[in-house]
Amino acid sequence: MSQGRRRTGHVTGPDTYRAARDRAAGLRTVLAEADLTPAGDPLYGEWSQRWGRHAGRLLLAARPDVDAIFCGNDQIAAGVADSLRELGRRIPDDVAIVGYDNWEFFAADCRPALTTVDLNLEQLGATAVNHLLAALDGNGGAGVIRQPGRLVVRESTGPALPG
Repeated sequence: MSQGRRRTGHVTGPDTYRAARDRAAGLRTVLAEADLTPAGDPLYGEWSQRWGRHAGRLLLAARPDVDAIFCGNDQIAAGVADSLRELGRRIPDDVAIVGYDNWEFFAADCRPALTTVDLNLEQLGATAVNHLLAALDGNGGAGVIRQPGRLVVRESTGPALPG
């Protein structure tokens, strides 16, 4: 949004996954705070490039004015990028793409390289192990521990072109 994007679509994994529903809800919240609405309903499907390619075509057919797509993971985002290129859309000039997970295999190899949310899974796993070991030692705690993610900016995002 800070890059001038106003029509954001969302392609994500199965709606049976809490992560997919939470990411869709998070997008709606962020857009609402900026007085924007999503470009259509979230498109739920597989956590795969194949789904991303298919969903990218569906989204552009329904909303040809979309100027940004937030994807539920990097595999989906790589597939969406494929479909945008096939349809003659330039990334990020026409449509910006953001993925999720910062999975290097997809994020760095995507063309253009993918902007993505990094959950710092290594640190998250280490924290989980430490809490498990503490619980096994009789020092378990209750509650939710939140760790911030970070946006890794690469070439798939940039300012919206005028017009």
